[in-house]
Amino acid sequence: MTESARNYLIVTASYWGFTLVDGALRMLVLLHFFQLGYSPFTLAFLFLLYEFAGIVANLAGGWLATRFGIPRMLAVGQALQIGGLLMLSALDPAWTAAVSVAWVVAAQGIAGLAKDFTKTASKSAIKATSAEGSGQLFKWVAWFTGSKNAMKGLGFFVGGLLLEAVGFKMALWLMAALLAVIFVAGMVLLPRQLGKAKSSKSVRELFAKSRGINLLAAARVFLFGARDVWFVVGVPVFLYANGWRFIEVGGFLAAWTIAYGGVQAIAPSLVTRSADGLSREIPAARVWSALLVTVPVALAGLLQIDGLWRPDLVVVIGLALFGLPFAVNSSLHSYLILAYAGSEKAAEDVGFYYAANAMGRLFGILLSGVLYQVGGMTACLVGSAAMLALCWLITLLLPMRSELPLGTSQHA
Repeated sequence: MTESARNYLIVTASYWGFTLVDGALRMLVLLHFFQLGYSPFTLAFLFLLYEFAGIVANLAGGWLATRFGIPRMLAVGQALQIGGLLMLSALDPAWTAAVSVAWVVAAQGIAGLAKDFTKTASKSAIKATSAEGSGQLFKWVAWFTGSKNAMKGLGFFVGGLLLEAVGFKMALWLMAALLAVIFVAGMVLLPRQLGKAKSSKSVRELFAKSRGINLLAAARVFLFGARDVWFVVGVPVFLYANGWRFIEVGGFLAAWTIAYGGVQAIAPSLVTRSADGLSREIPAARVWSALLVTVPVALAGLLQIDGLWRPDLVVVIGLALFGLPFAVNSSLHSYLILAYAGSEKAAEDVGFYYAANAMGRLFGILLSGVLYQVGGMTACLVGSAAMLALCWLITLLLPMRSELPLGTSQHA
């Protein structure tokens, strides 16, 4: 096994463990506080700082990974997550609702920093360890992204299971212990200089991305906003309100996310490849994006039928259908950002792109709580369709070749 392949596998395994905990944490917080009587909007608010912190973490994490190396940023992310878990475990049931919400929001903010420091460093490592050639890069990106989301899905199930089996506090302690093991393993096994390069000297340089990266980041905002506007709060609350148990809600979301990750992993076989890595991949992104718009539109229409039998099953089937084109779109976007990115500052480019990803999730979660409270699942689906239409329009503008960052010249 080559050193590059070894480092890729270590980073992937490390991120698997982190993502398992992150998925379990989301389900724990969501179901625990819904059980305590919190409204859909308040549940969405609990994740507000988590997603906002992700925007900051992605921008700073890319720059820091370039300056100090990827292994150090992985370690920082894991240490922060352990701290966030222990902070949540200190929550006192005797506190007032306002104090409890503030405490959870602060702990979720730490978890948000942790997740996106870790994600930016991990995905940047793919560019740093992959051999030249778009074929291997797409496969490594697809496998990493797909397997990561499968682990997140398993985390949803584990979160629901732990909540029922051992309770909120003990679940948090077990998850912190798992992350501590991963933290030590990463510090021992990864070379310290992985991904280290000359970082940007100014904020302006950090944001001076190519047109392709800027457009792809804008499309990512709406793509992930469109998912989270009904997936994060709407679907779990809707299913629980229709008589589903915690473990059933967590089990379904786990199955969906695992299947979604599986599709991401095989995405390269669903997309016709080109020698330059862009000329066929970008048209494919446009087609899959257009296909995705139709799913929430159809679902919203079905839910308007009076006397509809088992609307919960309609939503479940609809979400399953949504998963295929969404997974291919997500995998294509994850590949395209690395195809557009330069090798030397890939971590910064990836950080900028995933800051947009976090911004989309932030908007999606906020709208999810508001729209569900105002118009139920149908309103969430209409919001999703509108954002997906904007995502598709932006993909029509993507350039067909990689470009230099804005503000630079051929002789720079």
